[in-house]
Amino acid sequence: MAEEQLMKIIKERRSVRKFEEKDVPQEMLDTLMEAVRWSPSWANTQVWEVILVRDRAVKEKVQETIAPKNPATKAIVNAPVLIAMCGKKNDSGYYNNAVTTKFGDWMLFDLGLATQSLCLAAHDLGLGTVIVGLFDHDKAAAVLGVPDTHEVVALIPLGFPAKTPSPPKRREITEFTHSDRF
Repeated sequence: MAEEQLMKIIKERRSVRKFEEKDVPQEMLDTLMEAVRWSPSWANTQVWEVILVRDRAVKEKVQETIAPKNPATKAIVNAPVLIAMCGKKNDSGYYNNAVTTKFGDWMLFDLGLATQSLCLAAHDLGLGTVIVGLFDHDKAAAVLGVPDTHEVVALIPLGFPAKTPSPPKRREITEFTHSDRF
């Protein structure tokens, strides 16, 4: 059943930091971009921009922006593809150039949805990903040539997993579910 397959993908996806030395075929990357394309966004603003980095020299410069002791540091360069998830500022969550929600720019939420779509689709294709958020976003943007109208939100090393970690401990549903009131 499709529902069971989706839950299997959600439950089995892991943060992968070690990759095989094997290229990711363009057809797989096209499928991942299709997953991003069909992700939901505020008022269909589709504020995402995706940079696919294969050039080792560029990956090495991006690696220099990673926070010290980040467990994904090596993966930035060793993954066959490094994906930079970028978002357009001041569009999602806005009407008539004014913020419409308590939380301001909705771009981070939209990028989270697109990132999750990408990572689940990657897992379904037998690929591994890890979502990296601890880095110098401004320096990474400079390395990647991202304009001031956009932000680099997350970096995602992508490739065929050399090692798949065990599942982390999860909270029980009863620990986070509330009825009618918090």
